[in-house]
Amino acid sequence: MTTLWLTRHAESANPTVFHGAESNIGLSALGHRQAAAAASWFRDRQPTAVVSSAMIRARETAGPIAAACGVPHLIEPDLHERRVGALGGTSFSSQSGPWHDTIHRWMAGDTAYTTPGAESFDELTARLVPAMERIAKRFPDGRTVVVAHGVVCKALLLSLLEGRSPADWQTLGKVMNLAASELRFNGKTWTAGALLEVPPPVAALQAEATTGEKSQA
Repeated sequence: MTTLWLTRHAESANPTVFHGAESNIGLSALGHRQAAAAASWFRDRQPTAVVSSAMIRARETAGPIAAACGVPHLIEPDLHERRVGALGGTSFSSQSGPWHDTIHRWMAGDTAYTTPGAESFDELTARLVPAMERIAKRFPDGRTVVVAHGVVCKALLLSLLEGRSPADWQTLGKVMNLAASELRFNGKTWTAGALLEVPPPVAALQAEATTGEKSQA
């Protein structure tokens, strides 16, 4: 049985806009602190490898985890964030606009739908599912931290786990920075432990940052 922690990267340098595969932005100052805090949490889980996408924000998250755990950091290029086309650099919103409409089309079963230049749910899973299977098979009986991206994590969870589908997009919950989902692969099927768990030291940092913002308002 292979164990993997599918994890979103830490906070990007500009978290208020859409950053798809077209935007190779790094982490914010808070994001670097989050990555360091997550490293100690993952060290206690004794991973044998860390794998990330090649994007800077994923590599800057995965690097400290691998270093703290004393394990190799490897790259899986197909784990990159969703291509978002014209949405790139625009203000982020899941409450209205093209992304909101896309989510609801996917939830309704129209998984081939997308906006110009962006990847559909079907295109995402065609790229991502084989990538996760490659990682699992590369480390049979291993314990691997996989650092990817928000939409990537959600699409994988809704594709890999029995009983899940795009209809569960909203009920699954938000993929917060460093949210980790424990997955197990037996060579044929995937099962899950805790889903979208934010490591407590990361959650504490976010709470401190939120309190600081309120005190300056």
